[in-house]
Amino acid sequence: MVRVTDIDASLHFYCDALGLQVLSRRDNEAGRFTLIFLAAPGDEKAQIELTYNWPDADGKSETYTGGRNFGHVAYAVPDIYAACQRLMDHGVTISRPPRDGRMAFVRSPDQISIELLQIGDPLPKAEPWASMPNVGAW
Repeated sequence: MVRVTDIDASLHFYCDALGLQVLSRRDNEAGRFTLIFLAAPGDEKAQIELTYNWPDADGKSETYTGGRNFGHVAYAVPDIYAACQRLMDHGVTISRPPRDGRMAFVRSPDQISIELLQIGDPLPKAEPWASMPNVGAW
C-alpha cells in the first residue's frame, strides 16, 4: 500500500507513465478514503494499493514525508530502456538511470521510490543511459 496525496497525479504516474492498470476503485464516504488497486497488465495477482485519505472537515489534508521510510516498490520490466523512455516522455525524472542495463529508480508524485529491474539478463549498455547522471535522491 502506498499513501497518495493527489489521485489524478498518482494515476498519471502509475498508469500513464509506469503502465499499470486500474483493477478496482473503492470510495468509502463513511471512512473518508479512496482505495485504488493497480497491477501490471497480465499480472493481476501482484497488486499495489493506492490509498487516498480525504481532507478533514476543515479541508486539511494529511502530509507524508520520507518516501523511502518503508523501503521502495520494485517492478520487473521487459525492456528497462523503453520503460525509462516512456516515463521520461510522461515528464518523470529518472533519478538513477539504467546505466548498467539492469536497474533504474524514479519517484512517484508523492516521492515514493520506485525501482525498475530488467527481466532476465541486463541489456547491453546504451546511450543516453550509460552516461546519464543521477538526479536527486533515489
